[in-house]
Parts: sequence; structure tokens; C-alpha cells
Amino acid sequence: MEKENTKEKRIRLLQNIALISAAFALMLCVLIIVNFIQSKRTDPLNSKAVITLLERLKSNPQDDQLRTEIRELDLIARKAYFTTQWQVRTGGILLFISILVIIICFQVIGLMKKKIPEKPGESSEGFFSERKISRQWIMVSGLIIVGIAFLLAFLSHQDLESRMNGTLVSGNSAEADARTGGKQLTTGLADTANTGVSPDSVSTSATASMEGFPTSQELRANFPGFRGFNGNGIVFQKNIPTSWDGKTGKNVLWKTPIPLPGYNSPIYWEGKIYLSGANEKKRAVYCIDAVSGKIDWTALVEKIAGSPAQAPKVNKETGFSAPTVTTDGRRVYAIFANGDLVALDLTGKQVWAKNMGLPKNHYGHSSSLITWHNTLIVQFDQSGNAFVAGLSGKTGEELWKTVRNVKVSWASPILINTGKRTEIILGADPYLAGYDPATGSELWKIDCLGGEVGPSPAYADGIVFSVNEYSKLAAIQLGETPKQLWEDTEYLSDVPSPVATDQYLFLSTSYGVLVCYNAKTGEKLWVQETGSNMYASPVLAEGKIYQLDSKGVMHIYSADKTYHPVSSPQLGEGSFCTPAFADGKIFIRGDKNLFCIGK
Repeated sequence: MEKENTKEKRIRLLQNIALISAAFALMLCVLIIVNFIQSKRTDPLNSKAVITLLERLKSNPQDDQLRTEIRELDLIARKAYFTTQWQVRTGGILLFISILVIIICFQVIGLMKKKIPEKPGESSEGFFSERKISRQWIMVSGLIIVGIAFLLAFLSHQDLESRMNGTLVSGNSAEADARTGGKQLTTGLADTANTGVSPDSVSTSATASMEGFPTSQELRANFPGFRGFNGNGIVFQKNIPTSWDGKTGKNVLWKTPIPLPGYNSPIYWEGKIYLSGANEKKRAVYCIDAVSGKIDWTALVEKIAGSPAQAPKVNKETGFSAPTVTTDGRRVYAIFANGDLVALDLTGKQVWAKNMGLPKNHYGHSSSLITWHNTLIVQFDQSGNAFVAGLSGKTGEELWKTVRNVKVSWASPILINTGKRTEIILGADPYLAGYDPATGSELWKIDCLGGEVGPSPAYADGIVFSVNEYSKLAAIQLGETPKQLWEDTEYLSDVPSPVATDQYLFLSTSYGVLVCYNAKTGEKLWVQETGSNMYASPVLAEGKIYQLDSKGVMHIYSADKTYHPVSSPQLGEGSFCTPAFADGKIFIRGDKNLFCIGK
């Protein structure tokens, strides 16, 4: 009898726990539904208040107080929105736990009741009674409410992910750097040459593959990959134009339609321009004559061993050809969203091809390629199997492969020379890291990144810079033991990569704010709002920064401690892609055409 009373007490305890959990779950359901409705009524990315203030700013562009008000209001709205979204997502998790507790309690109660005979005359009325009709109505109603809450939590999570990358033109390319992946910066006018490591530090296999690689002078004289020499965003060419108009044709030497779409940037080598394009069924690399604008050849990329039968799902802002191609002056290399990697000679003939595996990410592969000596470097940060690999440029043979314990990244590698050695620098959640390009061995790493990383690192005068939206901007001083010099969280980029000199760091946000920092201390020297979205990365040329916005307007300003605008020429066509440069010319990939700008 005493044992039965003890069991009954335990049953009542479990019933009370289940009741409390049910009440808590019901409260969570209400909060999730209310928060979801509220979040849909308020879209910080299209805030009416901000839009109204922006209209006022158009009529009074010199009103700095109004600019500050807009920035603060926009920041508050965004923080409120994402806080609400996170609350909905967290509520969904807590709701799941509450339901799990209720189920466990009922299961245990059921097992215990089988062992307790019902007392004569005992009433089973109440919340936990066995009366089927009332219990069924309670269960059906509860399941409907819980189902709605779970659905809204899932939709909020999906919406949050899409907005956090948001306009991420994911890719490397696209300039987006993030989309296009390659962010490269060097130390400004004092760029350190990529002279390579000493022969003693190079493995036998790597040494054998390094015959016939281009010199540093050859690479500087051209624009061999995303953001030029070493991917550092520094232009060594001269007489770069600052005035043109795509609509009237002023200083537009030619424009050529590109048959297949792509957010990758053009590259330039000795009078030829190379870029790629793709859709679900077709992939191609193009060679365009830099003088006439005519397509010299088109190389279709098809029938590659191991290539998946179906195209992967990609974000429309990333597409199937986001990574920028690269060249070592001997071959042109391209990689696509399905993992197909191809090497072509300069006449368009395939030298070798292979599939790197289907990239596992939710936007599409976008990290751009880069070469060091005769080694092709592939950053392949994907879900569950991230790595960086060095392949022979001549044969495609794997020279080395280094596994990376990171999350999915859309950033691209850059190459730097510290004066003592050459390093590959890669960024992905959670760290920035340096690798030996000859062996792939990890040299150092520092935790300073978070989230879905799109911007590539920047480098100047011994300091590496990393940045990502919803994370932070960090400056890392290299040396025997790399250390963080400073960090900032006010202005962050989710797509464009920064560019640096020995004195200044220049950063562009995707929502159109230009910022200049003291590279050594992190002091903000100036902030300039443009009012336009930006996915291309800034490039430094002849003491000026060239920053293309999504409408095709090039914001040209002095690379100095004060903001001095030079000009704002218009392409007449939207663009997400970072431009390429040659002496006296700029090559810009628009939404439909490739433009050659010159004098």
C-alpha cells in the first residue's frame, strides 16, 4: 500500500512537470507567433523611416547630422530585427525541448499506471483523465498550435540566414569578392614582391613542378587573377582613366556581350582577357582580344571524369560561375559550382581537367583560384570536408593537401611575402591562417572570424586584416608569434574585401559606406556614405581607390587620410564584379557586357 502511495506521488509529480512544460510550451508558441508577425511588419532593410531620411539627404547631401541620424536609426532597426529573429529561432529550440519533456513524462506515467490498480470509486476526471474525446481535442488543438509555431520558427531561421548573407552575392566573385572570392591586398605602393621561399624549404615534388613559372615582373605587368597580382588589390599599371560614360560611349573603347552569365571578374594577360560563364547545363571559358573586344575562342568545359550528373543548387546571386579564373601566363585555370576544375593552354585547348568533388555549401562555390610558381592553389572550404590544396599547373597532380577545421567560406586566398617567407593567407570561421605554398603546412592561425565569411584577407607592411559581417574587423601583426593589434565592430563587410597600404586600410560595406582606418592603430580617419550597394572589392591604382557599386557607378577617391573624391563615372549597366586593369585601360564586367574603358 505504501509503495502504491509513493508511485502515486511520483505520478502526480510527473503530471505537474508535464503541466508546467505544457504551459511553458503554450507561452512559447504565442511568443513565436507574435514575434514572427511583428518581424514581418518591420523590415529594417526597407525601413520607411530610413527611406524618408534618405530622400531628405538627397536634397541636402552635406548634412552630416542627418547622415549620422540615418546610420544610427538603421543600426537600431537592424539590431532589433535580428534580435527578434534569433528569439524566434531560440524559442523553437526551447519549444522542442518542452514537447520532449511532456512526451517523456507521459511515457513514464503510462508505464507506472500499468502497475497501479485503480481504486474503487476513484475518479479519473481532470486534465490527465482517460476520457478520449476531451483528450483528443486537447491533443489536436495543441498539435496545431505547436506545428504552426515550429513552422514559423523554421521560416524565421531561413529568412535570417538569407538576410545575413543577404545581399551576399555569395560568391567569390562577383566581385563580391565574396563571391568572387578573391580578396587580395598588398601593401599599397610599398607592395612586397612574391619572391617565393628559398629552395631549401621546397619539397622535391614541388621543386620539380616549378620549372617555367612566371617572374614577379611578369605578374605585376599583367592582372593574372582576382584583384590582380597576388590577389592583393594593388594595380601597378599606369595612366588609368578616371572619366567615362557608358550611355554616351565616352571613353568606352568597346563592349562585348558575354554569352553565359557569371559573377566572376575578368583577368588580363598580354593583350588578352579571360573570364568564365555557366548555367545549369553549360560551362565555358572565354578569351577576348583586349584591342578589338572580339571573342578569340570559347572553351566548353564538359565530359569531365567524376563530374556530377546534376548541377548543384546555388543562390541566384552566386550562380554557377562565381570564382574568378587565374593564369600563370602558361595556362588558364577555371573552377565551377559543380567542382569541375580545368586547365587550358592560351589557345583554349584543354591541358587537363578533374572534379574536386561537389562543393557542399548553400550558396554555391565562389572561392577564386590563385597560382604560386607552377602550383595552382585551390581553397575548398565546404561543409564537413574543408581543405586547401596545391596542384601541379602542368598536370593537375595533387602536390599537397591540408585539411582545415573551418566552416563554409566564400573568401579567396591571397599571397604575401613577409620578407622572410611567402605565405598563403586564408580566412574562414573561426580563424585566419597562414600556410606554406610549397608544402601546404600550417604556419599559424588566430581565432578572429565568425559567420559565413565572404571577404578575403588584406595585407600591408607586416599586418594582415580580416573582416566579416556580424563578426569583427581585426588587424593581425605577423612575426614569430602573430598577435592581434586592434579590432573594430562598427563597420563590417559581408562581401567586398578591404585593401591596404602601409599607412591606411580602406573598407567598403555592402550597404555603401566607405571607411578609412589608420592601419597601425585602427583609428577611424573618415567615413563616407554613398547610398549605393557594393559587392565589388576596392582596388588601389596610382594613389586612388576604384570602388564599383552595384549600379555600375565607379567611386574614385584619393587613398589618403582625408576623403577627396576624384570622380564618379557611370557604366550604364549594373555590375557586381571587381574590374581588371592594363596600362591605360580598365576592363569591367557588367550584368550583360564586358566593357573596355580607355582614353
